[in-house]
Amino acid sequence: MNFLTQFDNLALIALMLVSGLALFFPTLSTLIGGKGLSPTEATILINRRKAAVLDLRPETDFKVGHLPGSKHILASQISSGIDKMKLDRKNPVILVCHSGVSARKVVPELQKMGFAEVFVLDGGVQAWQASDLPLVK
Repeated sequence: MNFLTQFDNLALIALMLVSGLALFFPTLSTLIGGKGLSPTEATILINRRKAAVLDLRPETDFKVGHLPGSKHILASQISSGIDKMKLDRKNPVILVCHSGVSARKVVPELQKMGFAEVFVLDGGVQAWQASDLPLVK
C-alpha cells in the first residue's frame, strides 16, 4: 500500500498509462477508420487486386492532378453516387483525399453499403507526391 502513496511511483504509473495509450491509439484509429495504406501498398493493391481508387477532393483539385485510374466523387455524394460507378463490392476500394484525414470519415459509410475492403491512402495525395509517384491531369 505504501507503494501507491509515493509521488514518484504515481508519476511512473501515469507515464506508463500514457505510453500505453499512445501505443494503442493507432490500432484504435485503424479499427474505427479503416486500414491505412502507404503509397507503395496502395500501388500494389491497385495493380494486383484491381482496387478502385476514389478521389474525394474538390473537382478543381482533382483536375490539377489525381492518381492514375482514380474516379472523382465528393464525400457528401458517396451514398448517391457510388451506385452510378458500378463498382464491384468484392474488390478493394482505396479512398484518397488531400491528407488522408477526411477520407477516414467515409469508411463506415462504404462498409455499410457492402464494400468488404475499404482502405485509406495515409497522407493522401501529399504522401503520393512525396513518394515521387505520378499524378495525371
